[in-house]
Amino acid sequence: MSFVQIETLSKGFGSTPVFADIALEIAKGEVCALVGPSGCGKTTLLRVIAGLETPDRGRITIAGRDVLPLPPHQRGIAMVFQNYALFPNMTVEENIAFGLQQQGKRGADLAARVAAMIELMELGPRAKARPAALSGGQKQRVALARALALEPQLLLLDEPLSALDAQIRKRLQEEFKRLQARIGFTAVFVTHDQEEALVLGDRVAVMQQGRIVQSGAPHEVYGAPSNRAVAGFIGNINILEPDQVLRLFGQTTAEAWALHPETISLARTPAGDKLSTKGEITSRLLLGSTVRYTVLALGVSLRVDVLSRPSLPPLPPGTEVYAEIDPADIRPLRD
Repeated sequence: MSFVQIETLSKGFGSTPVFADIALEIAKGEVCALVGPSGCGKTTLLRVIAGLETPDRGRITIAGRDVLPLPPHQRGIAMVFQNYALFPNMTVEENIAFGLQQQGKRGADLAARVAAMIELMELGPRAKARPAALSGGQKQRVALARALALEPQLLLLDEPLSALDAQIRKRLQEEFKRLQARIGFTAVFVTHDQEEALVLGDRVAVMQQGRIVQSGAPHEVYGAPSNRAVAGFIGNINILEPDQVLRLFGQTTAEAWALHPETISLARTPAGDKLSTKGEITSRLLLGSTVRYTVLALGVSLRVDVLSRPSLPPLPPGTEVYAEIDPADIRPLRD
């Protein structure tokens, strides 16, 4: 049995539906990354799970217990908000202690728990500081420490890294993964960032227009998108319509093809064991470890990601190349 089970959950405001018939299962100790564009209903779903909003229908069970009839403080859930919601007049220690005090913790028990969380989050030098003196990354750690101090059955995180710059964000993603591996908490992590979802999630649930359109392991969702909507949102996948497939590769198909940029190779002469089409490089973008090319072939633009090698100079725009694919890398889109 799944540790968290959501069944036919629906919510609307007045005559405006937000999400409908949500079904999701999360195993104990698993991080479920809930990803989707702005306005698809992710945050409202999180608030319904937390008990901050009431659904129109459906069921949520945690460890076999139906939590919908329970008030938020009895659900065994802790939530980290997008703005962290730290108390500005309290120190780091006092912020972490607040929830524990509400639970009746006092004295040595309280002090030991707060000290343990400060050590876990490496916040010792900032223990007496107030939020105004903390960096964005430190605030995120305090908010996470405050939530984990309560030892919740389920941790909910609403885009907690979205306000941070790219470098700090990547570092905190790594810290979050290490922390989750160490503690083994169960969590739902809401994000609109596809890469972040793939990095942080043991399970990725893609939400669009109020519905979960695919859920699975990150490599499954990225490698085999279930339909056009998922393929268009996860990564920078090329979607070729049947007429474009016929034009480029001479193949007849009733379904659109999804081609990942890294599965397309570039060659100056065609290889006999692959499908290939001749085109011209129209743009080149260095992305650190990869070079992203745009190849225009018979009026169709293809995104191609090639590993960046210092020994091989990048191909300049205007270069004629063959874009080649292995038939095993084709993912038909069954809408």
